[in-house]
Amino acid sequence: MARKKKRRIGIKIDMTPMVDIAFLLLTFFMLTTQFKAPEDVQLILPSSHSAFKLPETDVMIIWIEKTGKIHLGVDSPNIRARLFGPAGIKSLSAEVGIDALPNLLIQARMANPKLRTVIKGDRDAPYGPVEDVMNILQKTRITRFNLVTDLERT
Repeated sequence: MARKKKRRIGIKIDMTPMVDIAFLLLTFFMLTTQFKAPEDVQLILPSSHSAFKLPETDVMIIWIEKTGKIHLGVDSPNIRARLFGPAGIKSLSAEVGIDALPNLLIQARMANPKLRTVIKGDRDAPYGPVEDVMNILQKTRITRFNLVTDLERT
């Protein structure tokens, strides 16, 4: 006698909860991601072999352009407003004169003593303004600072 095969029952998996979770994760990561803002001063950095990582927060950046102009920027909008006024909140940096730089550095350090100082100089910038900035840092007792370069590819 021949056996009758049992009819297979189709299995249906409801995919709605998985799609919901995927979209929740997508929106979570989109809302919590912090994008790096474009820099106000465009520089071509010199190259080096150092691979030291710069900090993400509590950073005070001094940019030195190819023409010798100096810009000062702080990552905190509150400190920028204190240093450059209400218009300073909108831009990441402001052009400063060599005479005003010491007072601005002291005010920034008084507002946040944890600030780390970073110097970004253009590859073709004259050495005079760089030396002036380093002398000002020494006079204002900021003895620890980083010089930013591009990592040389070998």
